[in-house]
This record gives sequence, C-alpha cells and structure tokens, in this order.
Amino acid sequence: MRWYWIDRFEEFVSGTRAVSVKNVSLAEEHIHGYWPGFQVMPNSLIIEGMAQTGGLLVGEKNQFVESVVLAKVSKAIFHDIVVPGDSLRYTATVADIREDGGIIMGEVHRDGKLIAEVNLVFACLRGELSEIEQFYPEEFICMLRGLDMYRVGVTADGGPMVPPQFMLDAEAAMDHASS
Repeated sequence: MRWYWIDRFEEFVSGTRAVSVKNVSLAEEHIHGYWPGFQVMPNSLIIEGMAQTGGLLVGEKNQFVESVVLAKVSKAIFHDIVVPGDSLRYTATVADIREDGGIIMGEVHRDGKLIAEVNLVFACLRGELSEIEQFYPEEFICMLRGLDMYRVGVTADGGPMVPPQFMLDAEAAMDHASS
C-alpha cells in the first residue's frame, strides 16, 4: 500500500508551481497514535505532503523518466498545529530545477493562515540506483489522474499537460489486458 499525504491538485504549472490540498480526517490512524489523547497531525507528515507535492513537480519537469527522491529538508518551520477537520493547502514553488534534481520552496496554509514553511531539496536517482523500480507506470498514471494532475495541469506556456507516452502505453496495455 502506498501512503498519500495529498488529496488532489488545484494547480500544476510544469516546472514552476504546484498547489495541492490535504483534508485531515479523524479517520486517519496516525491522528490517534502520534500523541495519545491529543488528536494532531504529525509535522513529519505535513513535510511529507509538501515532499509529494514538490517531488511530483520536480519529476514532471523531466517527464518522470528518472526517479526523484527527497534528499534534504533544508527548512521546516511550524507556526501552528493541524487537527482533524483542517484542510491544508500546499504551495510548492520551484527555486531551481536541474538535470540532477531540484529545490522547492514551500508554504502550507489553513484557511489563508500560514501553518508551515518547508523548503526541500530533491535528487534524481542515477547509476545503479536508477534501476530500482519505484513505481509501475500503469499504477503511477492512475495515481496522477486520481490527484487531478492532468485535469488542472498546464505546461509552462499555458497549454494542457499530457502524460508521457510511456505511461499512456502502460495504461493502454493494462486496459487491453483487463478487457
């Protein structure tokens, strides 16, 4: 099972910026086990939500041909706690994207109030590490579609974002196999 710490994208501009939303629910197990008797979302999972938002932004820039991993949390400042019923808005802005990774400047808001500032460094896996399969393309595209990335995503020039061909091919093969 994969853990998703964002629910959907509201905005996705290739190579520039992504905005995602996470609705915190009382039904989530970590809310009860992190601090017994005090229902709160762990700060580490808020960072993970930003990592998922920013990591997809960095990975998409190169059409997901390389696996992108979180290399460093360079800044994590928390201004308030997050509890069930809160809706978080993650805004990831590209500070720098290069062939070998990227830097994301992030803010997390709840109802317009700044909750956290999270800046992250990502690296592309190279050499032997690049041979480790992180995602199967047919599952990955399904996840990206479920997050509305291709519904709201646009290219840097404002055109509609489309999945890379290798993902479309994997999706078509999966659809063909199931029919």
